Amino acid sequence: MYFRRIRELREDRDLTQAAVAAYLNMHRSVYRRYESGVREIPVWAVLALAELYRVSTDYLLGRTDRPSPPGKK
Repeated sequence: MYFRRIRELREDRDLTQAAVAAYLNMHRSVYRRYESGVREIPVWAVLALAELYRVSTDYLLGRTDRPSPPGKK
């Protein structure tokens, strides 16, 4: 599954794939595969990315267009 939002969020914050991969404690090539949809993103990585970008996991997964986590306005 391709999650276009993880790339958009990364680019909007002027982060490199290497920087996000380091945050996730993985090689850049693994993270690149998540962005391109070649490799499925594990749940722990989705949670970490939601925390990094301060958005809901539903937003990352494309289930909502509202980036704020539940309970926040």
